[in-house]
Amino acid sequence: MKAPLSVLDRARALTSPRISPVRTPLISMLIHGGVMALWVVLFAQAFFLHGVMAWSTGVAYVIYDTLLLAFVAWKSFSLIKPLPAVAASRPAPTLGVAVAAHNEAAVLSITLNALLGQTRVPTQIVIADDGSTDGTAELLAERYGLVDPGEGKLSEPSPSFPALRWLRMPHGGKARALNAAITLMTTDTVMTVDADTLLETEACAAMSHAFAVSPNLVVAAGLLSPVCSRTASGRFFEWFQTYEYIRNFISRYAWMRAHSLLLVSGAFACFRRDAMLTVGGFDPDCLVEDYELIHRMRRYALDRGLDWDVRVIGGARARTDAPSTLPSFLRQRRRWFAGFLQTQYWYRSMIGNRRYGLLGTLMLPVKAFDTVQPLYGLTAFFLLLAFLFGGHFAIVLPVLIIILGKIAIDLAFQAWSVHLYRRWSGDSKTSSFGMALLASILEPFSFQLMRHGGAALGWLYFLLRRSEWGTQHREGLNTVEEGR
Repeated sequence: MKAPLSVLDRARALTSPRISPVRTPLISMLIHGGVMALWVVLFAQAFFLHGVMAWSTGVAYVIYDTLLLAFVAWKSFSLIKPLPAVAASRPAPTLGVAVAAHNEAAVLSITLNALLGQTRVPTQIVIADDGSTDGTAELLAERYGLVDPGEGKLSEPSPSFPALRWLRMPHGGKARALNAAITLMTTDTVMTVDADTLLETEACAAMSHAFAVSPNLVVAAGLLSPVCSRTASGRFFEWFQTYEYIRNFISRYAWMRAHSLLLVSGAFACFRRDAMLTVGGFDPDCLVEDYELIHRMRRYALDRGLDWDVRVIGGARARTDAPSTLPSFLRQRRRWFAGFLQTQYWYRSMIGNRRYGLLGTLMLPVKAFDTVQPLYGLTAFFLLLAFLFGGHFAIVLPVLIIILGKIAIDLAFQAWSVHLYRRWSGDSKTSSFGMALLASILEPFSFQLMRHGGAALGWLYFLLRRSEWGTQHREGLNTVEEGR
């Protein structure tokens, strides 16, 4: 008789390699090669053509981005009316929460207090402690009465909070810590929450209701609002990131309507536990394990004809710590984009593949263009500067007209997004129409260039096969707690 597997063994088994080696399909090579070849051709025109067509790279960038905005506006139109309340057709599934934490003692209690103060407190809350060496152990012992369980073991419940338990793992990354927690939990659904994420009081109830209403739901994403430090730099980044997040979540709703949503935020997402275990949990080799997992779940379901659904839940809201300085912002976007490239490469067999419906024929080809969109954007910006300082005003003037037209489109889309977001989430406090419109005017010449710069660093990291996250400094949630 074999000895039972330890938690460490089960976590390793869950995170074993799952991406089978595949040849790159011809259609995938044509799509990715095409967008790169197009950039080369358009960039070369800057040296041979005159007038606005010398800025063809920028024209292509503007056209692509405008088409995407039009698609999102069309698909999100249903939010113009409040979504009808749907009664649950079955009892709400049990809900567990896995809190990933590595040296997060400064903010962990804020996150746990929010979870314990929910209108529907989760059945289980497991702190997936990824080898913390700061004051996490002391915090859990002194404030919550948890006794150190030993490495790879689950503690006894907290005497004050019976749902709360502590799983202490050797440092191996967020994915491995979460996988270990998921194997030990017994609830029907598991919500993953980062230790720097503060849930609104109705968040868990909204997630539970979503799974009770839809039997086919396997992944539900909540809405996140960024919180930064109260410094001048922090206020700058919170301002731009607030409206960036609003647009992104409206975009996710649009792709959800097209049955092609791939992006959820692991900082606040809920999974049907059996489906998650079936596909193998989070992949520790991926820089963006939450994004990669949705690809794997989508492929698994479509290969087997399963009607698995991925949705965004407007009533489930949370605030999360966001970068407050340029270096921390670039580190975050570098990792995000490198992980995006990594996942796009791993799932290249799905790109352009009609077997996967709109996901294969629309969403993933769009993502193929997104891999080089920062290159288009940065090239367009520096070409404009070169034309301006080179005195080529016959080129600059029509280009400026195009840019003004694009800013007008962005203004309209920004106002539309804020309006829809307010109706969808019921939250009118985190967004101002005036500040949103001002952000739209300034963003192309500031924040957008920073995003593209982070993506360019992501390309470098991807090509060098780097895998470090970099150190993030948590400041935003502490300001939230102080402001109470």
